[in-house]
Formats: sequence, C-alpha cells, structure tokens
Amino acid sequence: MCLAVATGAGKVGATMSILADPLTLAPEDRRNAARSLYWRGWSYGQIADELQLNRHTVKSWGRRDRWDDAPSIRKLEDCLETRLMVLICKEKKTESDYVELDALRRQVESLARVRRYEAPGGHSGDLNDKVANRNAGERKPKAKKNHFTADQAQQLEDHFLGQMFGYQETWWANLNRRTRMILKSRQIGATYYFAFEALMDAIKSGRNQIFLSASKAQAHQFRNYIVGFAKLVGVTLGGDPMLITSDLRPDGEAAAELHFLGTNFRTAQGRSGNFYFDEFFWVHGFEELNKVASAMATHTKWRKTYFSTPSTVAHLAYPYWTGERRNKRKKKADRVDIDTSHEALKDGRVCEDGIWRQIVTVHDAIASGFNLVDLDELHDDHPDDEFANLFGCVFVDDSLSAFKFNDLVALGCDSEVEWTDFVPESARPYGERPVWAGYDPQNSEEGDNAALVIVAPPLEQGGTFRILERHQLRGLDFEQQADFIKAILSRYNCTYLGIDATGVGAGVYQLLAKPGSPIRGVTKIEYSLEVKATMVMKAQNVVRRGRLAFDLGHLDVVSSFISIKKTITDSGRNTTFKAGRGGGDGHADIAWATMHTLINEPLDGREAPKSTMEIL
Repeated sequence: MCLAVATGAGKVGATMSILADPLTLAPEDRRNAARSLYWRGWSYGQIADELQLNRHTVKSWGRRDRWDDAPSIRKLEDCLETRLMVLICKEKKTESDYVELDALRRQVESLARVRRYEAPGGHSGDLNDKVANRNAGERKPKAKKNHFTADQAQQLEDHFLGQMFGYQETWWANLNRRTRMILKSRQIGATYYFAFEALMDAIKSGRNQIFLSASKAQAHQFRNYIVGFAKLVGVTLGGDPMLITSDLRPDGEAAAELHFLGTNFRTAQGRSGNFYFDEFFWVHGFEELNKVASAMATHTKWRKTYFSTPSTVAHLAYPYWTGERRNKRKKKADRVDIDTSHEALKDGRVCEDGIWRQIVTVHDAIASGFNLVDLDELHDDHPDDEFANLFGCVFVDDSLSAFKFNDLVALGCDSEVEWTDFVPESARPYGERPVWAGYDPQNSEEGDNAALVIVAPPLEQGGTFRILERHQLRGLDFEQQADFIKAILSRYNCTYLGIDATGVGAGVYQLLAKPGSPIRGVTKIEYSLEVKATMVMKAQNVVRRGRLAFDLGHLDVVSSFISIKKTITDSGRNTTFKAGRGGGDGHADIAWATMHTLINEPLDGREAPKSTMEIL
C-alpha cells in the first residue's frame, strides 16, 4: 500500500493513506480529507455526509484551522499532492498517465519557485531561470547617454575616412578654416558629409555645433544623419538640442551642444559654436539671418561653413560670394579682386579676403571618385540651362524671367511648423478640406516629363494658395500617369483638377474625365497664346501679392518659375512664355502645373458666382 505523510493544520505528523477509504480512519484522522474536500468546493453538510461526521465538527475544524484564509497556492499544492499520489500508486500506468505525471511535476516546480519568491530574500530570478542566469553574471556598467568611448570615436572616424570621395577629403583637410564658402552641385552628399564632420568635431573638441537651414525639416536632415552615424558604433543619440560627451574630453567638461534650427534660429541668439549654413543661396532675408548666424561664431575658436547650390545673381548672398559686399565697405586702396571662376576655385583656395572658397560641379565630383549618378541620365532628364544651374554651379540671371527670384523666395515658409492643419504622413493629410490639383505634361524634345501639383485653395477671399505636394513623373506612359494621379489624389478631397490636354495630356485627361472616374472637377485646359498669357498674368499677380506659399525646402518650385521667360513666337508676331534657352518647357512643369490650379480662381481673386440669371 502507498502511504503519504501529510501535515495538517490541526494535527501535525498524522499519517494517512491518500488512497485509503477515509471512513476506515478514526474520526479525528478524517480532518485532512475534510479540508481537501472543502478546498474543492464542498459544503460543510456535504462533507459531513460523505465522511459520516457531525456537521458541527466539520465546521469547527474549518473555523479553527482557518480553511477560508488559506492562500490559493496552498489549495493548489493539496490538489496536486492528492492527484500525484493517485497516479504514483497506480500499478499499471498508461501513456496518458505518464504525460499527466510530467505536467503535474512541472506544476509542482512552478509552485516551489513561487514559494521561494515569496520567502524573505526572494527575487525575480526565483521565478525565471533566464533572469537568474542574467543576474548571476557580472553586471556591466550602464552606458552613458549620448556618450562615445575613445574606441567608438575611432571606429566612426575610420569608417568615414575610408569611404570619402576626393572633394570630401578636401573639405576634411580644411575643416579648421575660420570661414568656408562652398558652391556645390546638387546630390553630391554635402549635407551628409558636414553632419559627420560636425559630429566628429563635437566628439573630439567638445565644441558646440549649430545647423542652420531654411526649414525645420531641412535642419532635421542633419539630425537624422547624425543619429544614424552614432548607431553604426552602438551609440543611441537623443534630445534636441543634442548633448554629446566623450572619453576624449576631460571629466566634468560641459557636453557639446548640437542645435538644429530652421526659421526659428533667430531665437538662438544666445548660442555660440561652429555653424553650418545649408543652402544659404536659397534663404529669404539672408542679410538679417547672416547677422544672427555670424554672431554665434564671433569668437575665433568657432568655424563658419556656408554651402549651397547656386540660385540667382540677384540673391543677397551673391555679393558675399564675390566679395563685392566687403569691397563696398572698404576704401578703394583696401579693396580686393576675387576670382570666383570655376577654374580658380575648383580645388579650393583661401581668397584675398581670407575666406576659403571652392566650387564643386558634378563633373568635379565624378572626377574625384563620385559614382552615385549617371551623367548621361542627368543630361537626358534636364535641359542644358537647368543642368548648368543644378549640377554645373552656374547662377541664374532672372532679369529676363517672368518671375523674380526674390519675390518667389519670400513665399517660402516652414510648413512643418506653420501648417498645423496639414500632416503629410497621415492617410488624409489635409482631412476633408477641398484641394485643387494641376497636371502638366512634358512635350519638349528633352524627354517625357510631367508634373502633378496639389494646392490648398484660399480659406477666405484674397487668402493664400499653399502647395501641399508636388511630383515629377518621368518615363511613364499616359495610363501609368493617370494611375499615379488617382493614387495620389485618393488621399485628398480633390474638387478640381486642371489638365493641359495636349500630347500625352490628352490621354491622361480622357482616362480621368470619363464617367465613373473617382476624381471630381477634371477640367481640360487647351493651350493657346491667350491662355498662357492669362495663366502667367494670374500667377504674377498671386506672387506679387504674396498669396502663394510652399515649403522652403522645395527649391524646385522656385527654379521652375524662374525658368519661364517672355519670348517672341517663331512667327515674330506675338509674345509668349517659354522655359529654357532651347525652347523646351519641361523643366518648368511644376510652375505650369501650379498655374493650372491658380487659374481656377478668377483673375480678380474673387469668388466665382454661385448662381446664374437667364434673360429672355
């Protein structure tokens, strides 16, 4: 017979057979059996009848032994013990019995862990072996926030120095120049490089770094790069401003501060440090902003770095680049002549006014090992004059343009800060408020380009048009373009879509205007000299009155409008508007698409009449 020793609350050391009939035991020895039944939900009366006891006796046991106060774990242990004894003493066990025994054993272990955890000195390791193993090892010191060890700093520097292109190596060799001004091609990694340079300087020298951009989104591009660099060596950076320390600096020294400033950098006048002025040739009010920026680097230990693609000779930064502004404030004998030609500056040099200048065209970059672009493809995608401006570092002369550069730059804003009703990442970026859209096909010889522009119309009479999105489409047939337009506009409540229905535009118009199309207000625009003149006249009025707004980072909007020039038709009898010296107007597609939306408002800016009157 299988016996088990059970210690009860009432009688310690009582020996009973778990499998024996309780009725064969003395009444006092039936106490534990009564308790087990009670914990399984039996009533005092049921227990008394089952064990042939007096009901008051059972109730007295329960009150004295405090059966109701027993913790759940004790009740579970009693059930497990009883069931285990039944299975253990079973002579012929089945496969399912062994499976159940294994499961019950694991439950007993789990309850034992809980007992250890609840005992004095218990900890989470008692419940979980993995936690116990982890805690058993030597504890590593917690990593400092935003901190680089000497090894991490060296790994980061080695990583980047090993992959730099030649022109970036030149910038690195001249990083300690007091003032640098760099005229560069688009898309050659300047922002990427200077983000790395600033981070390494903060780590090694402990100097503050200030990033100035036309918009908050542009400034945060620096931040995104820096966060990504740090992750390469296992450092997680956070904060704005970002405070960085390293083992390369003395203990107790203040952290280097990294500030990422958009149009709000006027509020940072109390800051000081190295500053990086991104796309300074495209910033409105450069004179005022540069005063604030220069004040941040007043002390000679700070560095000033300006880098940008060229805009127009009319920009206020142009005299700084040529040295004309300095000469105006000097006596004739103290004036200097600065050669700002590409030949003179392609390798970089310290000019006569002490400023280190360099010009890096896309051809220079490729010659220095830059292999991330296809030169032939760039030429195919951009007419000669646009290519010269974007990639050849040639300034635009807007004297013949239908739109003035300074008027256009003044329309830029920091949309991320100012447009609180527009959330680009949302499924419905502008909610259910109506938007207008314009589509312009590319019909010039340079390629099959098109543009789609989405505009938020004025919320009140005489209000502002806001360019929410702009897209350039290349190499797509009319059906693919129509599908693209449907996909983009599906996120908006579009009530008007103006389409130039010539060439490829005719096919797009037919697909979007047919019955059952999900787009409302599809309107055909048939170009003529009069229609073009009317659209330009309307746009000029809107621009002059400051009624157009777009994000400061959308530089292609400015260059697109500037490229439109007044010219004579081939017959010589009329004037018209075209873009580019070659007569192609593909690179003005964003401007024309925008004008397709502006023309939906009457020329006088008033609301179109909502009712008509018929005279018989």
